[in-house]
Amino acid sequence: MQISVIGCGYLGAVHAACMADLGHTVVGVDVDVTKVDALNAGIAPFFEPGMPEILADALASGRLTFTTDIAAVKDCKVHFLTVGTPQRKNEKAADLTFVNGAIEALLPHLLPDAIVVGKSTVPVGTAARLSDQIQKSCPEAILIWNPEFLREGFAVSDTLSPNRLVYGIRPGHDEATLVLDEIYASALHAGVPRIITDFATAELVKVAANAFLATKISFINAMAEVCEVSGADVVQLADAMGHDPRIGRKFLNAGLGFGGGCLPKDIRAFMARAGELGADQALTFLREVDSINMRRRSRTVDLAREVCGGSLLGKKIAVLGLAFKPNSDDVRDSPALSVAAQLQLQGASVVATDPKAVTNSAKRFPDLVLTESLEEAVRGADAIMVLTEWQEYVSMDPYELASLVATRTIVDGRNCLDPEKWRSAGWTYRALGRPQL
Repeated sequence: MQISVIGCGYLGAVHAACMADLGHTVVGVDVDVTKVDALNAGIAPFFEPGMPEILADALASGRLTFTTDIAAVKDCKVHFLTVGTPQRKNEKAADLTFVNGAIEALLPHLLPDAIVVGKSTVPVGTAARLSDQIQKSCPEAILIWNPEFLREGFAVSDTLSPNRLVYGIRPGHDEATLVLDEIYASALHAGVPRIITDFATAELVKVAANAFLATKISFINAMAEVCEVSGADVVQLADAMGHDPRIGRKFLNAGLGFGGGCLPKDIRAFMARAGELGADQALTFLREVDSINMRRRSRTVDLAREVCGGSLLGKKIAVLGLAFKPNSDDVRDSPALSVAAQLQLQGASVVATDPKAVTNSAKRFPDLVLTESLEEAVRGADAIMVLTEWQEYVSMDPYELASLVATRTIVDGRNCLDPEKWRSAGWTYRALGRPQL
């Protein structure tokens, strides 16, 4: 099937490559010439495991091309809308500038029976408005809202083997669902659940899921604050709670909190939209979820100050990890990068490193001292702070590092290290929500 993907950022580029891998003919469209040239050369503008290989294979097959010319979509039956919906500047609400612009650019090139498939995360009510706009211009064209559920670091597998498919559509458009079924045939044949619902429910699925996950993370971080003042161990607490099948262990990992380009902005946009609809009281708890999450950053800085004897001035701090999560180079709203910058602003001599996110971090904080060498970052350090749980940091040998640092002090901002292993090697080990021994 001939498909277009409008917007070739993280979501769009992955989706385009995966659709071509499934055998469809795909044209990806983006306004960024540099990005398009890189993608056509087989270079993804972000780090994502598996993406280089699937992109190269798709380009080599001849089924995938990228362009800045929207007219290139004129022969496509299906158009996936994958543009970004960032947070509005100085507001909580989502900025729909890119969504609205993409639809306006696409309308003149729609075939009479075209299907537009929305995948961007949008405020509830957006799909109905866009559907009216599309049908006013092209009466036979149909909009389906098909939210994405990608996890950074697993985006390729999540696209090829999703855990569910949601189609938001107006009644009477059953033929359009069959077209989408054809596109996702391999996943459906593998037994992936398909839920057909209305626009509003489909829009809410993504933001509601993100709000729930954010709430779960902030809940265990709130428990970490209680553990710190009571002497309890938040990791053991989470393990014990996780055995309850009604709760589960996933996302009960206390630490520095969540970040990235989805959870923070999505819960804020969700609150803003609920307020616009007159249901703001229903989501007031999300304000505290957001507050707890942001509070973890300042608490981590406080912990660094504590292990440095009460002052950060002149102390060399090695920050390990800058991306908001491992297996990603994404530093959008990254707690790790935020803490590194705060440490520097408060007088510490910070040297930060990350396996993949150094370049993006330099763009955000050009004054931050960065290195791609773990050894260089920790040499002479008064304290090491693990702020992103990359496997290479989790598996560090405390005996080998001991010869490089000035002081054997480590702050585990993700509760990802083995305290006994580090303490037995003579290190002072501190972590959020765990007792100080």
